[in-house]
Amino acid sequence: MLKIVKVKRNSIAKELGLEVGDEILSFNGLPCEDELDYLYYVETDAFTMTVRDHRTGEETSVEVEKDEGEDLGLTFEKNERIRTCHNRCVFCFVDQMPKGMCESLYVKDDDYSMSFTCGNFVTLTNLTDEGLERIIRLKLSPLYVSVHTMNPELRVKLLRNRFAGKIAEQIEKLAAGGIELHCQAVIVPNENDGEELAYTARELFKYYPTVRDLACVPTGITKYREGLTFIPDVDRAYSEKLLDLVDLLNQEFGVNFLLPADEYFVKAGRTVKPPEFYGDFSQIENGIGLTSKFLSEAESALNALPDGYSLKKPKKTLLISGVSAAKTNKKLVEECNAKIGGLQAEILAVENDFFGHMVTCTGLLTGVDIATALEKYREQKGEFDEVVIAKDTLKEFEDVFLCGTTLNALKERLQFENIRVNYEGGAGLIAILADANKKKGTRRR
Repeated sequence: MLKIVKVKRNSIAKELGLEVGDEILSFNGLPCEDELDYLYYVETDAFTMTVRDHRTGEETSVEVEKDEGEDLGLTFEKNERIRTCHNRCVFCFVDQMPKGMCESLYVKDDDYSMSFTCGNFVTLTNLTDEGLERIIRLKLSPLYVSVHTMNPELRVKLLRNRFAGKIAEQIEKLAAGGIELHCQAVIVPNENDGEELAYTARELFKYYPTVRDLACVPTGITKYREGLTFIPDVDRAYSEKLLDLVDLLNQEFGVNFLLPADEYFVKAGRTVKPPEFYGDFSQIENGIGLTSKFLSEAESALNALPDGYSLKKPKKTLLISGVSAAKTNKKLVEECNAKIGGLQAEILAVENDFFGHMVTCTGLLTGVDIATALEKYREQKGEFDEVVIAKDTLKEFEDVFLCGTTLNALKERLQFENIRVNYEGGAGLIAILADANKKKGTRRR
Protein backbone atom coordinates (compact mmCIF):
# COMPACT_ATOMS: atom_id res chain seq x y z
CA MET A 1 0.00 0.00 0.00
CA LEU A 2 1.21 3.50 -0.84
CA LYS A 3 -0.14 6.58 0.94
CA ILE A 4 -0.08 9.77 -1.12
CA VAL A 5 1.48 12.78 0.63
CA LYS A 6 1.77 15.13 -2.35
CA VAL A 7 0.04 15.56 -5.71
CA LYS A 8 1.86 17.73 -8.22
CA ARG A 9 -0.07 20.62 -9.71
CA ASN A 10 -1.21 20.10 -13.35
CA SER A 11 -0.15 16.44 -13.19
CA ILE A 12 -1.84 13.29 -14.48
CA ALA A 13 -2.65 12.32 -10.89
CA LYS A 14 -4.42 15.66 -10.40
CA GLU A 15 -6.48 15.05 -13.54
CA LEU A 16 -7.40 11.59 -12.25
CA GLY A 17 -8.74 13.14 -9.05
CA LEU A 18 -6.17 11.65 -6.69
CA GLU A 19 -5.69 13.54 -3.43
CA VAL A 20 -3.32 13.70 -0.48
CA GLY A 21 -4.22 10.90 1.94
CA ASP A 22 -5.54 8.53 -0.72
CA GLU A 23 -3.95 5.07 -0.73
CA ILE A 24 -2.94 2.96 -3.71
CA LEU A 25 -3.76 -0.67 -2.91
CA SER A 26 -2.92 -2.53 -6.12
CA PHE A 27 -1.76 -2.32 -9.71
CA ASN A 28 -3.48 -4.47 -12.34
CA GLY A 29 -5.09 -6.47 -9.55
CA LEU A 30 -1.78 -7.32 -7.86
CA PRO A 31 -1.13 -6.05 -4.31
CA CYS A 32 1.04 -2.93 -4.01
CA GLU A 33 3.78 -3.64 -1.47
CA ASP A 34 5.99 -0.58 -1.82
CA GLU A 35 7.13 2.13 -4.21
CA LEU A 36 8.90 -0.40 -6.45
CA ASP A 37 5.46 -1.42 -7.75
CA TYR A 38 4.70 2.19 -8.64
CA LEU A 39 8.10 2.72 -10.28
CA TYR A 40 7.56 -0.35 -12.45
CA TYR A 41 4.03 0.43 -13.63
CA VAL A 42 4.63 4.13 -14.13
CA GLU A 43 7.11 3.19 -16.86
CA THR A 44 4.30 1.56 -18.86
CA ASP A 45 1.69 3.38 -20.95
CA ALA A 46 -1.45 1.84 -19.43
CA PHE A 47 -2.44 0.15 -16.16
CA THR A 48 -5.19 0.01 -13.55
CA MET A 49 -4.83 1.17 -9.95
CA THR A 50 -7.10 0.35 -7.03
CA VAL A 51 -7.31 3.47 -4.85
CA ARG A 52 -8.87 3.92 -1.41
CA ASP A 53 -10.46 7.33 -0.85
CA HIS A 54 -9.05 8.93 2.31
CA ARG A 55 -12.39 10.49 3.26
CA THR A 56 -14.92 7.73 2.56
CA GLY A 57 -12.76 4.59 2.61
CA GLU A 58 -14.32 3.59 -0.71
CA GLU A 59 -12.12 1.58 -3.08
CA THR A 60 -12.28 2.41 -6.79
CA SER A 61 -10.45 1.33 -9.94
CA VAL A 62 -8.60 4.07 -11.78
CA GLU A 63 -7.66 3.52 -15.42
CA VAL A 64 -4.38 5.18 -16.40
CA GLU A 65 -3.35 5.86 -19.99
CA LYS A 66 -0.32 7.99 -20.67
CA ASP A 67 2.97 8.18 -22.54
CA GLU A 68 5.44 5.47 -21.62
CA GLY A 69 7.76 6.67 -18.81
CA GLU A 70 5.59 9.73 -18.07
CA ASP A 71 5.30 10.33 -14.31
CA LEU A 72 1.95 10.68 -12.55
CA GLY A 73 3.20 13.43 -10.25
CA LEU A 74 2.82 11.62 -6.93
CA THR A 75 4.93 11.60 -3.76
CA PHE A 76 4.36 8.87 -1.18
CA GLU A 77 4.75 8.47 2.54
CA LYS A 78 8.18 7.04 3.28
CA ASN A 79 8.12 3.37 4.24
CA GLU A 80 10.66 2.66 6.98
CA ARG A 81 9.87 -1.06 7.14
CA ILE A 82 12.57 -3.36 5.81
CA ARG A 83 12.78 -7.11 5.42
CA THR A 84 15.14 -8.36 8.10
CA CYS A 85 17.54 -11.29 8.21
CA HIS A 86 16.36 -14.58 9.69
CA ASN A 87 19.81 -16.21 9.60
CA ARG A 88 22.35 -16.76 12.35
CA CYS A 89 25.42 -16.91 10.11
CA VAL A 90 28.58 -18.17 11.79
CA PHE A 91 30.47 -15.23 10.24
CA CYS A 92 27.90 -12.46 10.85
CA PHE A 93 29.70 -9.14 11.38
CA VAL A 94 26.74 -7.59 13.23
CA ASP A 95 27.03 -10.27 15.92
CA GLN A 96 30.60 -9.07 16.48
CA MET A 97 29.71 -5.45 17.15
CA PRO A 98 30.37 -3.93 20.57
CA LYS A 99 27.46 -2.66 22.64
CA GLY A 100 26.42 0.97 22.84
CA MET A 101 26.79 1.94 19.19
CA CYS A 102 24.26 3.57 16.87
CA GLU A 103 21.06 1.50 16.82
CA SER A 104 21.02 1.24 13.03
CA LEU A 105 24.31 -0.68 13.07
CA TYR A 106 22.59 -3.63 14.73
CA VAL A 107 19.85 -3.95 12.10
CA LYS A 108 20.32 -7.08 9.99
CA ASP A 109 18.64 -6.24 6.70
CA ASP A 110 17.93 -8.94 4.12
CA ASP A 111 15.69 -6.89 1.86
CA TYR A 112 15.71 -7.59 -1.87
CA SER A 113 14.33 -4.10 -2.56
CA MET A 114 17.45 -2.63 -0.94
CA SER A 115 19.58 -5.02 -2.97
CA PHE A 116 18.02 -3.62 -6.14
CA THR A 117 18.10 0.05 -5.11
CA CYS A 118 21.30 0.19 -2.99
CA GLY A 119 23.39 -2.85 -3.93
CA ASN A 120 23.01 -4.50 -0.50
CA PHE A 121 23.68 -8.23 -0.40
CA VAL A 122 20.78 -10.53 0.47
CA THR A 123 20.64 -14.27 1.21
CA LEU A 124 17.07 -14.81 -0.12
CA THR A 125 16.32 -17.12 2.83
CA ASN A 126 13.30 -14.99 3.80
CA LEU A 127 11.98 -14.93 0.24
CA THR A 128 8.59 -16.52 -0.45
CA ASP A 129 7.55 -17.93 -3.83
CA GLU A 130 5.41 -14.81 -4.26
CA GLY A 131 8.42 -12.62 -3.50
CA LEU A 132 10.50 -14.47 -6.08
CA GLU A 133 7.78 -14.02 -8.68
CA ARG A 134 7.49 -10.31 -7.79
CA ILE A 135 11.22 -9.78 -8.36
CA ILE A 136 10.91 -11.31 -11.82
CA ARG A 137 7.64 -9.52 -12.66
CA LEU A 138 8.99 -6.11 -11.65
CA LYS A 139 12.35 -6.83 -13.29
CA LEU A 140 14.32 -5.92 -10.14
CA SER A 141 17.68 -6.35 -11.79
CA PRO A 142 20.51 -6.50 -10.91
CA LEU A 143 20.39 -8.12 -7.47
CA TYR A 144 23.32 -8.79 -5.15
CA VAL A 145 23.13 -12.23 -3.55
CA SER A 146 25.11 -13.71 -0.67
CA VAL A 147 25.38 -17.26 -1.97
CA HIS A 148 28.38 -18.37 0.13
CA THR A 149 28.05 -21.93 -1.16
CA MET A 150 25.87 -23.87 -3.59
CA ASN A 151 26.13 -26.98 -1.40
CA PRO A 152 22.67 -27.01 0.27
CA GLU A 153 23.74 -28.86 3.42
CA LEU A 154 26.79 -26.65 3.91
CA ARG A 155 24.75 -23.50 3.33
CA VAL A 156 22.26 -24.56 6.01
CA LYS A 157 25.20 -25.12 8.36
CA LEU A 158 26.91 -21.77 7.65
CA LEU A 159 23.73 -19.66 7.70
CA ARG A 160 22.11 -21.74 10.44
CA ASN A 161 18.78 -21.52 8.67
CA ARG A 162 16.87 -24.60 7.53
CA PHE A 163 15.54 -22.72 4.49
CA ALA A 164 19.04 -21.79 3.25
CA GLY A 165 19.40 -24.94 1.11
CA LYS A 166 16.98 -23.67 -1.57
CA ILE A 167 19.59 -21.38 -3.13
CA ALA A 168 20.16 -23.44 -6.30
CA GLU A 169 16.43 -23.43 -7.10
CA GLN A 170 16.20 -19.68 -6.41
CA ILE A 171 19.22 -18.83 -8.57
CA GLU A 172 17.83 -20.95 -11.42
CA LYS A 173 14.42 -19.23 -11.30
CA LEU A 174 15.89 -15.73 -11.10
CA ALA A 175 18.31 -16.40 -13.95
CA ALA A 176 15.53 -17.90 -16.08
CA GLY A 177 13.51 -14.76 -15.36
CA GLY A 178 16.30 -12.57 -16.73
CA ILE A 179 17.41 -11.14 -13.37
CA GLU A 180 21.11 -10.27 -13.47
CA LEU A 181 22.89 -11.44 -10.33
CA HIS A 182 26.14 -10.43 -8.65
CA CYS A 183 27.05 -13.05 -6.07
CA GLN A 184 29.42 -13.25 -3.14
CA ALA A 185 30.92 -15.95 -0.95
CA VAL A 186 32.21 -14.99 2.47
CA ILE A 187 35.03 -17.52 2.73
CA VAL A 188 35.26 -19.46 5.98
CA PRO A 189 38.55 -21.42 6.06
CA ASN A 190 38.09 -25.19 5.91
CA GLU A 191 34.37 -24.82 5.18
CA ASN A 192 33.41 -23.24 1.84
CA ASP A 193 36.90 -22.81 0.37
CA GLY A 194 38.99 -25.18 -1.77
CA GLU A 195 36.92 -27.78 -3.61
CA GLU A 196 33.71 -26.38 -2.14
CA LEU A 197 34.50 -22.97 -3.63
CA ALA A 198 35.30 -24.60 -6.97
CA TYR A 199 31.95 -26.44 -6.87
CA THR A 200 30.08 -23.21 -6.04
CA ALA A 201 31.83 -21.32 -8.84
CA ARG A 202 31.09 -24.02 -11.43
CA GLU A 203 27.43 -24.28 -10.41
CA LEU A 204 26.96 -20.51 -10.65
CA PHE A 205 28.89 -20.23 -13.91
CA LYS A 206 26.23 -22.43 -15.54
CA TYR A 207 24.06 -19.29 -15.53
CA TYR A 208 26.69 -16.90 -16.88
CA PRO A 209 26.31 -14.16 -18.07
CA THR A 210 23.01 -13.71 -16.20
CA VAL A 211 25.00 -14.54 -13.09
CA ARG A 212 27.70 -11.98 -13.73
CA ASP A 213 30.34 -12.77 -11.12
CA LEU A 214 31.21 -14.32 -7.78
CA ALA A 215 33.14 -12.26 -5.24
CA CYS A 216 35.34 -14.11 -2.75
CA VAL A 217 35.70 -12.10 0.44
CA PRO A 218 37.36 -12.98 3.75
CA THR A 219 35.44 -13.26 6.99
CA GLY A 220 35.53 -10.05 9.00
CA ILE A 221 36.71 -11.01 12.48
CA THR A 222 36.54 -8.55 15.37
CA LYS A 223 37.64 -8.99 18.96
CA TYR A 224 34.00 -9.32 20.06
CA ARG A 225 33.54 -13.02 19.27
CA GLU A 226 33.01 -14.43 22.73
CA GLY A 227 30.63 -17.38 22.52
CA LEU A 228 30.70 -17.42 18.71
CA THR A 229 32.05 -20.09 16.35
CA PHE A 230 35.83 -20.03 16.06
CA ILE A 231 37.00 -18.84 12.65
CA PRO A 232 40.74 -18.71 11.96
CA ASP A 233 42.30 -15.67 10.37
CA VAL A 234 44.01 -16.15 7.00
CA ASP A 235 47.75 -15.85 6.47
CA ARG A 236 50.04 -15.42 3.47
CA ALA A 237 50.09 -19.10 2.49
CA TYR A 238 46.29 -19.37 2.66
CA SER A 239 45.80 -16.22 0.58
CA GLU A 240 48.27 -17.42 -2.05
CA LYS A 241 46.44 -20.74 -2.32
CA LEU A 242 43.05 -19.05 -2.70
CA LEU A 243 44.33 -16.62 -5.35
CA ASP A 244 45.89 -19.52 -7.28
CA LEU A 245 42.55 -21.37 -7.23
CA VAL A 246 40.73 -18.26 -8.45
CA ASP A 247 43.19 -17.92 -11.35
CA LEU A 248 42.76 -21.59 -12.31
CA LEU A 249 38.97 -21.36 -12.28
CA ASN A 250 38.94 -18.15 -14.31
CA GLN A 251 41.20 -19.81 -16.85
CA GLU A 252 38.78 -22.73 -16.97
CA PHE A 253 35.82 -20.39 -17.54
CA GLY A 254 37.63 -18.15 -20.01
CA VAL A 255 36.39 -15.01 -18.23
CA ASN A 256 37.14 -13.27 -14.94
CA PHE A 257 34.11 -14.70 -13.19
CA LEU A 258 35.65 -15.06 -9.72
CA LEU A 259 36.67 -11.76 -8.15
CA PRO A 260 38.92 -12.02 -5.07
CA ALA A 261 38.84 -9.29 -2.43
CA ASP A 262 41.77 -6.88 -2.34
CA GLU A 263 42.68 -8.10 1.13
CA TYR A 264 43.82 -11.47 -0.22
CA PHE A 265 46.38 -9.73 -2.45
CA VAL A 266 47.69 -7.72 0.49
CA LYS A 267 48.06 -10.79 2.70
CA ALA A 268 49.66 -12.78 -0.11
CA GLY A 269 52.10 -9.96 -0.82
CA ARG A 270 50.95 -9.82 -4.43
CA THR A 271 50.11 -6.89 -6.70
CA VAL A 272 46.40 -6.40 -7.29
CA LYS A 273 45.00 -7.14 -10.73
CA PRO A 274 44.91 -4.34 -13.35
CA PRO A 275 41.67 -2.33 -13.69
CA GLU A 276 40.53 -4.24 -16.78
CA PHE A 277 40.33 -7.44 -14.72
CA TYR A 278 37.39 -5.96 -12.75
CA GLY A 279 35.32 -4.90 -15.76
CA ASP A 280 32.79 -2.28 -14.68
CA PHE A 281 33.80 -2.59 -10.99
CA SER A 282 30.34 -3.90 -10.16
CA GLN A 283 31.52 -5.18 -6.77
CA ILE A 284 33.79 -2.33 -5.75
CA GLU A 285 31.64 -1.60 -2.67
CA ASN A 286 32.45 -5.14 -1.59
CA GLY A 287 36.19 -4.44 -1.48
CA ILE A 288 36.73 -5.86 -4.97
CA GLY A 289 39.02 -3.81 -7.21
CA LEU A 290 38.97 -0.72 -5.02
CA THR A 291 42.76 -0.67 -4.68
CA SER A 292 43.34 -1.20 -8.39
CA LYS A 293 40.95 1.60 -9.37
CA PHE A 294 42.37 3.94 -6.74
CA LEU A 295 46.00 3.39 -7.77
CA SER A 296 45.17 3.68 -11.47
CA GLU A 297 43.32 6.99 -10.99
CA ALA A 298 46.09 8.33 -8.76
CA GLU A 299 48.85 7.40 -11.20
CA SER A 300 46.98 9.05 -14.09
CA ALA A 301 46.36 12.23 -12.10
CA LEU A 302 49.96 12.33 -10.88
CA ASN A 303 51.33 11.86 -14.39
CA ALA A 304 49.08 14.68 -15.62
CA LEU A 305 50.89 17.18 -13.40
CA PRO A 306 53.54 19.11 -15.35
CA ASP A 307 57.21 18.39 -14.76
CA GLY A 308 58.64 20.66 -12.10
CA TYR A 309 55.30 21.07 -10.34
CA SER A 310 55.74 22.66 -6.93
CA LEU A 311 53.57 23.85 -4.07
CA LYS A 312 53.60 27.55 -3.28
CA LYS A 313 53.99 26.65 0.37
CA PRO A 314 55.64 23.39 1.55
CA LYS A 315 53.44 21.15 3.65
CA LYS A 316 53.54 17.94 5.63
CA THR A 317 50.49 15.76 4.96
CA LEU A 318 49.44 12.65 6.86
CA LEU A 319 47.29 10.16 4.96
CA ILE A 320 45.14 8.10 7.34
CA SER A 321 45.00 4.45 6.33
CA GLY A 322 44.13 1.02 7.61
CA VAL A 323 47.06 -1.36 8.01
CA SER A 324 46.30 -3.25 4.76
CA ALA A 325 46.07 -0.23 2.46
CA ALA A 326 49.18 1.34 4.00
CA LYS A 327 51.37 -1.41 2.59
CA THR A 328 49.84 -1.07 -0.87
CA ASN A 329 49.97 2.73 -1.07
CA LYS A 330 53.55 3.22 0.13
CA LYS A 331 54.99 3.34 -3.40
CA LEU A 332 52.35 5.85 -4.53
CA VAL A 333 53.18 8.24 -1.69
CA GLU A 334 56.88 8.06 -2.54
CA GLU A 335 56.04 8.97 -6.16
CA CYS A 336 53.92 11.91 -4.97
CA ASN A 337 56.76 13.28 -2.86
CA ALA A 338 59.15 12.96 -5.80
CA LYS A 339 56.81 14.62 -8.30
CA ILE A 340 55.31 17.44 -6.20
CA GLY A 341 57.88 19.94 -4.97
CA GLY A 342 57.44 20.98 -1.35
CA LEU A 343 55.28 18.00 -0.44
CA GLN A 344 56.15 15.74 2.45
CA ALA A 345 53.38 13.15 2.46
CA GLU A 346 53.38 10.21 4.81
CA ILE A 347 50.99 7.32 5.38
CA LEU A 348 49.85 6.92 8.96
CA ALA A 349 48.76 3.29 9.37
CA VAL A 350 46.16 3.19 12.13
CA GLU A 351 45.73 0.03 14.17
CA ASN A 352 42.09 -0.82 14.77
CA ASP A 353 41.86 -1.04 18.56
CA PHE A 354 38.10 -0.49 18.45
CA PHE A 355 37.24 -3.69 16.56
CA GLY A 356 40.54 -5.51 17.08
CA HIS A 357 43.79 -5.76 15.13
CA MET A 358 42.46 -8.50 12.85
CA VAL A 359 40.35 -5.76 11.21
CA THR A 360 42.79 -3.97 8.91
CA CYS A 361 40.71 -2.19 6.24
CA THR A 362 40.48 1.59 6.13
CA GLY A 363 36.69 1.70 5.93
CA LEU A 364 36.29 0.26 9.44
CA LEU A 365 38.58 2.75 11.17
CA THR A 366 36.91 4.79 13.90
CA GLY A 367 37.32 8.41 14.96
CA VAL A 368 38.59 7.26 18.35
CA ASP A 369 41.45 5.22 16.86
CA ILE A 370 42.33 7.94 14.33
CA ALA A 371 42.52 10.54 17.13
CA THR A 372 44.73 8.30 19.26
CA ALA A 373 47.07 7.60 16.35
CA LEU A 374 47.40 11.31 15.52
CA GLU A 375 48.09 12.21 19.15
CA LYS A 376 50.78 9.54 19.35
CA TYR A 377 52.31 10.80 16.09
CA ARG A 378 52.50 14.32 17.52
CA GLU A 379 54.28 13.09 20.63
CA GLN A 380 56.82 11.07 18.67
CA LYS A 381 57.35 13.01 15.42
CA GLY A 382 55.92 16.48 15.89
CA GLU A 383 53.33 18.56 14.08
CA PHE A 384 51.77 18.21 10.63
CA ASP A 385 50.05 20.68 8.30
CA GLU A 386 47.23 18.56 6.92
CA VAL A 387 45.42 15.28 7.51
CA VAL A 388 43.56 13.41 4.79
CA ILE A 389 40.97 10.73 5.55
CA ALA A 390 39.01 8.55 3.12
CA LYS A 391 35.27 9.10 2.76
CA ASP A 392 34.73 5.39 3.47
CA THR A 393 35.58 5.97 7.13
CA LEU A 394 32.52 8.22 7.46
CA LYS A 395 28.82 7.45 7.33
CA GLU A 396 27.20 8.18 3.98
CA PHE A 397 25.82 11.74 3.86
CA GLU A 398 27.06 12.41 7.42
CA ASP A 399 30.47 13.30 8.87
CA VAL A 400 30.20 10.59 11.53
CA PHE A 401 32.56 7.66 12.14
CA LEU A 402 31.38 4.15 13.04
CA CYS A 403 32.10 4.76 16.72
CA GLY A 404 29.73 7.74 16.73
CA THR A 405 32.49 10.36 16.82
CA THR A 406 31.81 13.27 14.45
CA LEU A 407 34.42 14.86 12.24
CA ASN A 408 34.03 18.10 14.18
CA ALA A 409 34.56 16.26 17.47
CA LEU A 410 37.78 14.79 16.07
CA LYS A 411 38.98 18.28 15.14
CA GLU A 412 38.09 19.61 18.58
CA ARG A 413 39.89 16.78 20.38
CA LEU A 414 43.04 17.36 18.33
CA GLN A 415 42.66 21.15 18.30
CA PHE A 416 43.37 20.88 14.60
CA GLU A 417 41.08 22.09 11.80
CA ASN A 418 42.82 21.04 8.59
CA ILE A 419 41.39 17.53 8.31
CA ARG A 420 40.26 16.96 4.76
CA VAL A 421 38.04 14.20 3.39
CA ASN A 422 38.94 12.57 0.08
CA TYR A 423 35.61 12.02 -1.64
CA GLU A 424 36.97 11.35 -5.13
CA GLY A 425 39.30 8.36 -4.94
CA GLY A 426 42.78 8.32 -6.46
CA ALA A 427 42.39 11.44 -8.56
CA GLY A 428 40.91 13.27 -5.58
CA LEU A 429 43.88 12.39 -3.41
CA ILE A 430 46.36 13.79 -5.94
CA ALA A 431 44.29 16.98 -6.21
CA ILE A 432 44.48 17.38 -2.43
CA LEU A 433 48.19 16.66 -2.22
CA ALA A 434 49.02 18.95 -5.13
CA ASP A 435 46.54 21.63 -4.04
CA ALA A 436 45.36 21.40 -7.64
CA ASN A 437 41.75 22.04 -6.61
CA LYS A 438 42.89 25.41 -5.24
CA LYS A 439 45.13 26.16 -8.22
CA LYS A 440 47.97 26.96 -5.83
CA GLY A 441 50.59 24.83 -7.54
CA THR A 442 53.33 26.28 -9.71
CA ARG A 443 56.30 25.05 -11.70
CA ARG A 444 59.66 24.68 -9.99
CA ARG A 445 62.35 26.87 -11.56
